[in-house]
Amino acid sequence: MLEKLSTIEPEGWDKEQIKLEIPKLQEEVVELVRKLIAEKKKGLLVVIQGIDGSGKDGLLKGLFHGMSPGWINVKYFVKPSDEEFAHDFLWRVHPHVPKKGEIGVFIRSHYEDILVPSVYGYIDKKTIDKRYDQINEFESYLQENNVEVVKFYLHISKEKQEETLMERVTDPKKHWKHSDGDWETREKWDELMKTYEKILKKCSAIPWYVIPSDKNWVKEYTSLVIMKDILKKLNPKYPKLISERFSEK
Repeated sequence: MLEKLSTIEPEGWDKEQIKLEIPKLQEEVVELVRKLIAEKKKGLLVVIQGIDGSGKDGLLKGLFHGMSPGWINVKYFVKPSDEEFAHDFLWRVHPHVPKKGEIGVFIRSHYEDILVPSVYGYIDKKTIDKRYDQINEFESYLQENNVEVVKFYLHISKEKQEETLMERVTDPKKHWKHSDGDWETREKWDELMKTYEKILKKCSAIPWYVIPSDKNWVKEYTSLVIMKDILKKLNPKYPKLISERFSEK
């Protein structure tokens, strides 16, 4: 499935025109988020998944450009600690779910607890298979309890990923991003893609948005359009003034 989806812009897109539209979209998203924060009726959880080098941090900056840092809580999910591994796999996730009037961003997420053990085989298949349903139930539970869940999968080509990883080797300003482990993981590209395909298919109670990610402007524009549409459907509004001092006599 994924190999049939483009990692670049659709035919006919005008790069310069779209790059002019991005700041306008960012302003519109900021205003909608400001209303969401003020209204305090819903939380927003943004899940960002993608293979190493797909630009998860870049998308984070583009989506939330111009927003107050106080509005957003970002959680990076890495290898579970011994304490986390001793609990059920969602134990470490739920405390970071945003409250009403807050945005939570998961860079990687609970999906790592399907992806990594599936590829490296350190958890049995029966247990992993159950996690698909458990994640669907978890996300549906959040939706039913006023947390809007938005899931982005950053779709990058194998060629572009190699280019991105090599930049971390050759560009001194990007050395800090380099990890030998990213290259080791790249060797399991086919297994990772097969698992992601399964995740996108089976964990779709809350739909995934597959974002073409070979080009930053395409990734940013596509994601902003989706974010704007979702926020508009939530229709947040500024609350009315509640004040005894300034209430009408």
